[in-house]
Amino acid sequence: MSYTLGKEEKLKSKKLIEQLFAEGNHVKSFPLRLIYLPIHHGAEFPIKAGFSVPKRNVKLAVNRNRIKRLIREVYRINKHSFTKNLNEQYIFMFIYMAKEEINYVDLEVSLKKVISKFDTKIKEDEN
Repeated sequence: MSYTLGKEEKLKSKKLIEQLFAEGNHVKSFPLRLIYLPIHHGAEFPIKAGFSVPKRNVKLAVNRNRIKRLIREVYRINKHSFTKNLNEQYIFMFIYMAKEEINYVDLEVSLKKVISKFDTKIKEDEN
């Protein structure tokens, strides 16, 4: 089990990002919102993920970049929790919705809640 977040696991394609926002579903647990879409992207790992912190909520670029680093790190450590029940490929976009910076522990708790909500929503969609 690899705990890296390599280039092939990052969502970079403008086409895929536009399609994700147009057709994707979402789950949220404050301050994170996960927009996801089942789509075949051809990568080895079943998930391609992107991370966003809106300028409207966090004004300073330094703070936005720090929050994105924290979200990426929490996702990198916990990404295998997402892949346990997956049988197809997905693209993800994590959006940070709070106006103030959050600490690592609270962000990890929020991500784990998002994972559980995502799992239940996937099971509902299959049935």
